[in-house]
Amino acid sequence: MRIGVITVQVPFIRGGAEILTDGLVKAIREAGHEVEEISMPFRFAPVSEVKRSMDIWASENFEYMNGYTMDLVICLKFPTFYLQHPNKVAWIIHQHRAVYDLWDTAFTEGLSTTSDGKALRQDIIQRDTQALKSFHKLFTIGKTVSKRLQYFNQISSITLYHPPKLDSHFYNAPAEPYIFFPSRLERLKRQDLLIKAMKYVKSPVVALLAGEGGQKMALQNLIEQLDINHRVRLIGRLSDAEMIGFYAHCLGVFFGSYDEDYGYVTLEAMLAAKPVITCNDSGEAVEFVIDQETGFVVNPEPEAIAQAIDDLYFHQQRAVAMGIAGLERYKSLNISWNNVIQQILW
Repeated sequence: MRIGVITVQVPFIRGGAEILTDGLVKAIREAGHEVEEISMPFRFAPVSEVKRSMDIWASENFEYMNGYTMDLVICLKFPTFYLQHPNKVAWIIHQHRAVYDLWDTAFTEGLSTTSDGKALRQDIIQRDTQALKSFHKLFTIGKTVSKRLQYFNQISSITLYHPPKLDSHFYNAPAEPYIFFPSRLERLKRQDLLIKAMKYVKSPVVALLAGEGGQKMALQNLIEQLDINHRVRLIGRLSDAEMIGFYAHCLGVFFGSYDEDYGYVTLEAMLAAKPVITCNDSGEAVEFVIDQETGFVVNPEPEAIAQAIDDLYFHQQRAVAMGIAGLERYKSLNISWNNVIQQILW
């Protein structure tokens, strides 16, 4: 088959969506199909730019191309859902979260208080609902995304998990006294929760936060304000090999992102046989982590996170057992590109 993988991108920003797209294209090609990634830039603001992008995608007819046709298109992100083609499959990474689950929260920066923002929300929900009902198959990357789709659009979907990049390279090594948290430094990732928690940690554990992003200066300032430079370090961008090594040797992994769509960090920790501390409002991570069995699911409060960190340190044999249980749980979920291809293409 000739297949188009359709997405949008914010130039110079790479995250989970880009990793998924790369993995999907590679898996389709290895399955013997001709595949092309097709993308356009996306701007989150102002409202007029979001609407312009919606209209551009709605005007695109992928049934007619110059000299060839596509047998199937796979739409991954808003607003690619609006394009025209007789054989469309959606594998939704997430919808436009600013008008869905993040609406009227601190993460939308006042969008819900403006008339333009309110009109945009109504328009997106209406057009998403209409467009997504026309798809041949409808998948999401996680149960969290499926729940949102059902709640806001009254549309059912199938959750389809995929493996992290370099899934076969993770390994386990004896624990050293640090908690690891790799992620983009953004407000939604809530690195501040772990930083504040370290003020309450009684054990000699330190926190290592990897990644880059717009919140780096604010997080460094928070560390200095709390006077915990000796307990927390922002270690910046890591190579793949360095990242895998930090996973292998950590005591445990923290992932407290707000209402996360998927979250490679949780899965990577499980592949490294390390326990995960997450929060009960962290979205898909709560679907993977079994409280007291493969890690801890706690309230998004520094004191609760600190207690979980201390529990890992003072009961290290139990922490090891939790990590092993997490790896076994990962293996039981049939997370593979082969499964993804079988579900989407057949």
